[in-house]
Amino acid sequence: MVIETQIRQAIRDAVNRNSRKPFYWGGIVGYQQLEAIAQALHQEAGPDDEREYLQRLTRQADRVLEKNRSLAEDLKEAHQWLERMAKCLRYPPRSYQDSASDTGLNSQRVAQEMEALLQQFQPDAKYQPAQTSLYDAFRKRWKLYGKELLYCYDVPGLPPDNLQMESLFGRLRCHQRRISGRKSTRELRDFGQAQVLFLVESEETLLKQMQRVPLAAYQVYRRRLAQAEAPRQFFHRLHRNPLKTMQRLVNRHAARRVELASHVPPLSVECAHTN
Repeated sequence: MVIETQIRQAIRDAVNRNSRKPFYWGGIVGYQQLEAIAQALHQEAGPDDEREYLQRLTRQADRVLEKNRSLAEDLKEAHQWLERMAKCLRYPPRSYQDSASDTGLNSQRVAQEMEALLQQFQPDAKYQPAQTSLYDAFRKRWKLYGKELLYCYDVPGLPPDNLQMESLFGRLRCHQRRISGRKSTRELRDFGQAQVLFLVESEETLLKQMQRVPLAAYQVYRRRLAQAEAPRQFFHRLHRNPLKTMQRLVNRHAARRVELASHVPPLSVECAHTN
């Protein structure tokens, strides 16, 4: 049941994808992942009675894809508009550092381009709900905070966001939890600049400490660690290449069916006759 469980987990992960990354929408990626899963399931061959379970999963995946196809297209177009907004803002900055067309860039020029984009972006509220939500949020925030967003184009060295600062404090919190073993990171408010390192006098001392652990105990805990890491590694492969990962699962499922069929004992003559 391990293969079937992983297939169900892949489908469940596709319909519940989310993300907090800037300009990255989990709904689009989840829909594309479900498309790859359905494509891999459609390629599965074999007798109908042996692949009935996968056929039921395939029908359910096709039904979900067809039901949400129009919404997915609307979401893709909304994401394209979001990328156009990012392009007007020259975000992320590293993608436009060497651009020759951005010489003499200032806040007034960016404001004009954003106003022109706002005039072009006119979605249909009835048939394009995702684009309409994006348009309403875009217009509201641009009207309230538009001027405050443009200071970075006039002040040299001023970053357009605080992501680097948040990333730094995130790493500090992670190190604090790992070092102290506690969930709370309130101590970082007072000691956020401090780091704790554990050192040994020499490599020989470290080697002697490691050799104190029995080999059998190490192998037991190593297998436990591998079992604990298996789900995370599976989802990592699934997110990087869902089609290839699902094809591998389907192939394993087919190989297992062949193996089970080859181990079925033949029906004896005595058992075939009835009294």
